[in-house]
Amino acid sequence: MHAEGTTDGVDAGPSTLGHGAGAGASRAGTGARLEVRGLSVHFEGVKAVDLVDLDLDAGEILGLIGPNGAGKTTLVNALTGFQRPTSGTVHLDGVEITRWAPEQRARRGLVRTFQAVRLFSGLTVLENVAVVATATGLSGRQGRRLAYELLEQADLSAFAHLRARGIPAGFERRLGIVRALAARPTFLLLDEPAAGLNESESDDLVASLQAVRERTGCGLLVIEHDMRVIMKLCERIQVIDYGKTIAIGTPDEIQRNPDVITAYLGTERKLAHVDA
Repeated sequence: MHAEGTTDGVDAGPSTLGHGAGAGASRAGTGARLEVRGLSVHFEGVKAVDLVDLDLDAGEILGLIGPNGAGKTTLVNALTGFQRPTSGTVHLDGVEITRWAPEQRARRGLVRTFQAVRLFSGLTVLENVAVVATATGLSGRQGRRLAYELLEQADLSAFAHLRARGIPAGFERRLGIVRALAARPTFLLLDEPAAGLNESESDDLVASLQAVRERTGCGLLVIEHDMRVIMKLCERIQVIDYGKTIAIGTPDEIQRNPDVITAYLGTERKLAHVDA
């Protein structure tokens, strides 16, 4: 389940995303909640997502796992407006956003990253972050200030004035998260943030995302195949298989759930206990 290898030989080093005065301040308020009810996405008769319910509170870290092809990314696409659901509803802070466009959801505080980091290669690293901040309501000066602050906290300020196409490959994924934080999310949905990271880098990622939650109060939904990351990071885990939710619980409960073990080819080895 763990993605092997390093980030192209680059030591990305430790990161503390979300630390520092004002860094990535979210718009999360007490009681903010993302609620999904009966969400389905069908493709020519194939039920990619089938009647899924999901709840995420501000300040919570929820893992979303399942075998390849289970429907995880399709679900996140539907939550964030990149895929129209066949049925069901999505509510953000009590407001139905099921048919809203992705940019409307982002302005409301529902932000995501992608498996492939989508950088503006012709812009500088600083501009890549600042453009997101200004798109969600900050002035140009405020956006640049927030962008530089976030880059400093992520140990990326040395690259601030380089074109994004020149940033070492090992830092691209970190930049993708920084750019998402520039939108000041209430809820941040992360699609395989540990892909391609080695064990040390994955530990840094866990610490960074915990810092984001502590500093900003935003809720995190994390899709990840690295069970070590999921078990260390998340308070609650939701498992889907063939588009349906088969289990929701704490890491300990999920590791012992027979339906989850069966979904992962019947081997407990892939869900073995992870020491903190």
